[in-house]
Amino acid sequence: MNPSITDMNDVTQNESGGTTMPTSSKLRLILCSLTVTIALVGIAGNATVLWLLGCRMRRNAFSVYVLNLAGADFLFLCSSFIIYFIDCFRLFSIYVPIYFWPIWIFFYLAGLGILSAISTERCLSVLCPIWYRCRRPRCLSAFLCALLWALSLVLSLVGTYCFLFNNWSLEKCRKICFFVAAWLIFLFLLLFGSSLAMVFRIFCSSRKFWLTRLYVTVLLTVLVYLLCGLPFGIYLFLLIWIDSFYAPTYCTPIMALLSCVNSFANPIIYFFVGSFRQRRQGQTLKQVLQRALQDTPEEGDSGSSLPQGTLEMSRSGVV
Repeated sequence: MNPSITDMNDVTQNESGGTTMPTSSKLRLILCSLTVTIALVGIAGNATVLWLLGCRMRRNAFSVYVLNLAGADFLFLCSSFIIYFIDCFRLFSIYVPIYFWPIWIFFYLAGLGILSAISTERCLSVLCPIWYRCRRPRCLSAFLCALLWALSLVLSLVGTYCFLFNNWSLEKCRKICFFVAAWLIFLFLLLFGSSLAMVFRIFCSSRKFWLTRLYVTVLLTVLVYLLCGLPFGIYLFLLIWIDSFYAPTYCTPIMALLSCVNSFANPIIYFFVGSFRQRRQGQTLKQVLQRALQDTPEEGDSGSSLPQGTLEMSRSGVV
């Protein structure tokens, strides 16, 4: 993508012969304002989740993933807010977002990897509960999150070098592009496949299965990603894989807005699931978040057939 490229159809003439604000510029300003607003609210929501999980709650295998996912969403929203705040008010004469693609790639890959790990673990706990309980290492969540952060950082740093020094034609940079694209496809397939298997087991299996709040949280988070976060990943894949790929000037702001909606929605999902069908007044945010991550049946549900491995994981300590 060349930042010097402009759309020749943007400039319009009014009846008096003067120039008016380009149509695409108006659209970009609207998208930019929405992105800044959504990012600001999402930053507050994810900061609340980070504070509660990091300082106020005892962490278990699943909450470690949620903590890291909230961190990735928080950083993605912070970078989006800064980038589009600068772009909205034209603080620089350049088109700012294009120079921050490596930062977006870093946080996006980290968030996608963590979400794929969440969905895969939940799928394993449903399909293979005994094996999952006996074979799963205690510190697997922390290890996988650290590995995913490190891998995302390496890919973004190498991509930054190729981007800044215009070395995309070199063989090494082409290999990096291929690896990033392959990694994106692998994460997409892993997320979609594990989520589909979990949905089939929960809703289509003949064996009785009590749906806990934890599974609702996971399924809603994945659904929102498929609707709002996946388009950005597809757009990113096309930019990396197709050298001659060209998109309209307003395509990047739309993709960034959808990704911000995805990161903004996750804290809302947690607090919605945690407070759903709860009539008690005076609940704290900590209690609501704990209930959203609850992996045991609601009180009054008898005859639960939840996998024992899942119940064990919900009671596990810090990992």
